[in-house]
Amino acid sequence: MNTSIKNCRKCGKMFNYMMGPPICPACREKIEQKFQEVKDYVREHKAASMEQITGDCGVERKQVEQWVREERLVFSDASPIKLYCEKCGAYITTGRFCEKCKKDTANNFSEAGRREGGSGSSADPGKGAGMKMHTFKG
Repeated sequence: MNTSIKNCRKCGKMFNYMMGPPICPACREKIEQKFQEVKDYVREHKAASMEQITGDCGVERKQVEQWVREERLVFSDASPIKLYCEKCGAYITTGRFCEKCKKDTANNFSEAGRREGGSGSSADPGKGAGMKMHTFKG
């Protein structure tokens, strides 16, 4: 595995970079601690808005949205934060796609791989659609 010296995107400190986002181990650990804090907060405050989560936990909205896309953070049905599948528009509580669309996409890739001489598209069905997250104030 190749390593190189990079500056951390968060703190600017130089570190041995191997892969993933250019973030030093110390900042990566702080992000993971913040994730655990947000996860616990969302579990305890099921009806919290995005503004409450980001304000009370001191985390950027972009970071919360990344954890949701990665399916690390799940909102309850009671949450005012509503997520919708980027392909079909169905209501979801985490990620980018509903279970049906994930399954359909996986099946399409499998079928394309089995076809002899088939070109098989690797296009992401939701590419360019962006994350659809709606916050309702109540």
